[in-house]
Amino acid sequence: MTCRAKAFRIGVLCLLGFTLLACQARAEWQVGATADTVRVLRSDPVPAAKAVAMAAARNETRSFQVFTRSDAPVAGVRLAAGDLRGPDGAVIPAGACELFREHLIDLVVGTYRNDKFKPDGYPDPLIPAKNPMTGRPIEKARLLAMPFDLPAGETHGFWIDVNVPADAKPGQYRGTFRLAGAGGQAAEVPVTLTVWNFALPRVASMQTEFGSPAGRIRGYYKERAKAGTEPDWSDWPAVEAQCAELVTRHRINATPPSGTFLPREQGDGSYAVPADQVAAMRAFVDRYQVNAFCVPNPSSLFKDPEKGREKLRAWLKAYDKAAAELDRPGVLLFTYLKDEPNDEEAYRFVQQWGKAIRDAKSVVKVLVVEQTWTQDPKWGDLYGAVDIWCPLFSLHKQENAATRQALGELVWTYTALCQGQPTPWWHIDWPLLNYRVPAWTAWRYRMRGLLYWGGMTFWKEVEDPWLDGRTYGHAHLKNGKGPLYNGEGTLVYPARAAGYDGIVASLRLKALRDSINDYEYMMILEKAGLAAEAQRIVEPLAGSFFEWEKNPAAYEAARARLAALIVATPAK
Repeated sequence: MTCRAKAFRIGVLCLLGFTLLACQARAEWQVGATADTVRVLRSDPVPAAKAVAMAAARNETRSFQVFTRSDAPVAGVRLAAGDLRGPDGAVIPAGACELFREHLIDLVVGTYRNDKFKPDGYPDPLIPAKNPMTGRPIEKARLLAMPFDLPAGETHGFWIDVNVPADAKPGQYRGTFRLAGAGGQAAEVPVTLTVWNFALPRVASMQTEFGSPAGRIRGYYKERAKAGTEPDWSDWPAVEAQCAELVTRHRINATPPSGTFLPREQGDGSYAVPADQVAAMRAFVDRYQVNAFCVPNPSSLFKDPEKGREKLRAWLKAYDKAAAELDRPGVLLFTYLKDEPNDEEAYRFVQQWGKAIRDAKSVVKVLVVEQTWTQDPKWGDLYGAVDIWCPLFSLHKQENAATRQALGELVWTYTALCQGQPTPWWHIDWPLLNYRVPAWTAWRYRMRGLLYWGGMTFWKEVEDPWLDGRTYGHAHLKNGKGPLYNGEGTLVYPARAAGYDGIVASLRLKALRDSINDYEYMMILEKAGLAAEAQRIVEPLAGSFFEWEKNPAAYEAARARLAALIVATPAK
């Protein structure tokens, strides 16, 4: 064999070898997808499914996740959305999809009472690919959605929101999303979306009170600016608007800016909400689809409800007049009178103030974060002093609550820490499904509202919530032991790390949004006189706040049955 022939043969063998190595490297790059309400950790394998099938009503957002993992690093990973093409040329464009990268938080110590905890990287904050207010790609930030350099031996994910237009044509839509790396790695994820022939109402049925994220982060950043670690906000109205917009998109009530819709004392002893504030509140309610909002606690304004009875009534009367001028009869006005009255003095406070407010027969309702049964008979009861009861998941007793509901009183619910028997606790290291389950249980018991504390932004116990999930109890830990609660009081993250001022959503907030949408399906059927039929679908999954179905796929199957009932019901 000549030297030239030998060189040619060696060249061919080398080329084949390099090709084989390249194919092998690409084969090690794994991609999987799921539409289930699950959290996939850094050490977990990617889901086996290579395609996604999901369904939604019109005017609903549905989500899925795409995960990737490789034995070798993959640089410059990007996810691109594709158009979803449906019947008769209908299209849900790629622009209707929002893309996020799931940021991992390393958790070393588990939340109190989580016996199944394992140290790992837990995805929770969602880094948006585009600025939510401008729609422009984010290209400079401490944390970018993409391009993303995938480390070897780690599973990382992307979250995709598909916003179904209110006028979308019913039927089946198909499209492809493409994940690619800078080295030529690529995978396509086929997506099938069935759009059902009904729409979710613009304003949610479930009433919510989660506090003001804007209010809390203003204080958070003022403290950081004072310490010299970060500058303060430059455009506060823009931050307030971004916070309101984000929570609205997740079907949670936005909180009006501080000082809005407040009665002012007149010269004759009466009170009135200025006309410009009524107009501003009407615009806020309409823009952000608000169904309930909290007015100031009168006990912070008046010293004694008995001695100041006439003044209190004049103040409440101002709200009655303003509510009539607001002309939004579906909007509930309430005052958050007392949080967890846990002793006799607190019970006396509620009895005194709640009765005084209710005796005025105002549109302003009295909310107390307490169960419907008496905590200690020696303290007396709160009956006649409360319009809206809000028990912890673990303290709800339906037989007692039903008595209050029969009298026209409302029952909401909430969670905090890990109190009482095991319930769907809300922390980063509990299953993501825990955020979806409570709305099913709430509807089963005809609870009409959901409450959470902290304005979703309780970050003050950690230096950087993007890196440290120990948001509650961290300051009290001793020798690494103690009642720690990962993610307690938080559902959003400071957006400055992601390239803009405001907040970004979490996986937990997305699951919560899905739960509020699920509740809407049940309410549509309830209003159509089909509550009993819906109950038969819901009960097997939502046995109680202590017993619930743990398989996320079961909720999708039940949701499809609810949708089928809605579609089959003649429109009135």
